[in-house]
Amino acid sequence: MNSLYTYLPIIVLVVLFLASAIKILNEYQRAVVFRLGRVLKAKGPGLIILIPIIDKMVKVSLRILALDVPAQDVITRDNVSVKVNAVIYFRVLDPVKSIIEVEDYMFATSQLAQTTLRSVCGAEELDEILTHRDKINNQIQTILDEHTDPWGIKVTNVEVKYIDLPQEMQRAMARQAEAERERRSKVINAEGEFQASTRLAEAAEIISKHPEALQLRYLQTMREMTYESKASTILPIPVDLFKILSPKG
Repeated sequence: MNSLYTYLPIIVLVVLFLASAIKILNEYQRAVVFRLGRVLKAKGPGLIILIPIIDKMVKVSLRILALDVPAQDVITRDNVSVKVNAVIYFRVLDPVKSIIEVEDYMFATSQLAQTTLRSVCGAEELDEILTHRDKINNQIQTILDEHTDPWGIKVTNVEVKYIDLPQEMQRAMARQAEAERERRSKVINAEGEFQASTRLAEAAEIISKHPEALQLRYLQTMREMTYESKASTILPIPVDLFKILSPKG
């Protein structure tokens, strides 16, 4: 019994040593190990062993992270004030660089994304931002990826979420869209009138060459009139009769 009390402190120390020395990391995690202040390497996943007091570790996740960029006030190249929001998808490729090259890579990436969003959107006109979002997304992604590469970070995707326009601009765009629809309607009507007049001219030319076609059209018209009102009485009169009664006849 006395021997148990003798070894008990040693057992407790060993347990504490193992608890502080043995670490388990998930598949998506890496540990950047510092020994006496000097970086060793990124360890993991699985079981890793650290020297207590001497070794310190910083966990880094390698999963893709989604960063919401707050709405930014942007003045476009054509002097329109808008608010633009975006979301950034990125991941850590080099855990060591992400720890030693930048103090807080999440905060740094967020600030860089905000300034880049303002710069890119401010250099374009409003119509370009609204109609070519893919181009804006690619420009922002290229700039971010270039600046975050020394930090061991890869920007995988950038998406502009929404563009908030002033009420005055929304009303102006609504009027513009309405005017455009009215213009298209007038063009379509004019095109229809042109095609109808062309067909009528062709029909008149055919009838002038074949007078019997006029008689057939006359009979067809009478047939259509009987369909519309069955109570009507129609007295067909030959067209030649008018030729006899005419002064020239």
